[in-house]
Amino acid sequence: MIQIDLFSDVICPWCFIGKRRLERALNQRSNSGVDINWRAFQLNPDMPKNGMPRDHYLEAKFGGPDRAKTIYDNIRKTGETEGIEFEFEKIQKTPNTVLAHRLISWSKDQKKSDLIVESLFKAYFYEGRDIGSLETLKEILEDSNIDTESFVRYAKSDEGIDQVANDTRYAYSNGITGVPCFIFDKKYSISGAQEPEAFFPLFDLNINNT
Repeated sequence: MIQIDLFSDVICPWCFIGKRRLERALNQRSNSGVDINWRAFQLNPDMPKNGMPRDHYLEAKFGGPDRAKTIYDNIRKTGETEGIEFEFEKIQKTPNTVLAHRLISWSKDQKKSDLIVESLFKAYFYEGRDIGSLETLKEILEDSNIDTESFVRYAKSDEGIDQVANDTRYAYSNGITGVPCFIFDKKYSISGAQEPEAFFPLFDLNINNT
């Protein structure tokens, strides 16, 4: 069994693409047993708790919508090759992702983290929903037939907040400055949304060591 610590942020389009490419790699190497441990990485750790209007974010990050459009058009084209149809125009707010990362962490105990990550990506990039909102996260859980009451209790506590910060801090202290980043068995890493073939040598290395 290979463990992959996958550092990502659910508002990162390249992380969505990286997820799809890892899935393709696993499908092509169906004999590769993998346990994916989703780890938090905040692209915007200083984001206000309630997020910020999308146009303000694009101005601060890219210098305005024109530059952002060029970048996102390129991402959109890459996404299409992986069956992802980004709807960037639907996004009205860039959220603070702490609560979304806490949901992913909480969902590990439910054995539902892959489902939740997929649902968060789709809610944000397909529907433009505010995944920093507790109400939106409750709707995602309801759509996935997962009980919401225990998560709401968790969300209203302080549990899991430090873990998000610790994961991001750990990533930076180990030289991870961008996501997605895939750490295989705590030894080997692949950075970026690489093509499926980039994963094969590490699958083979694990097989040869078993």
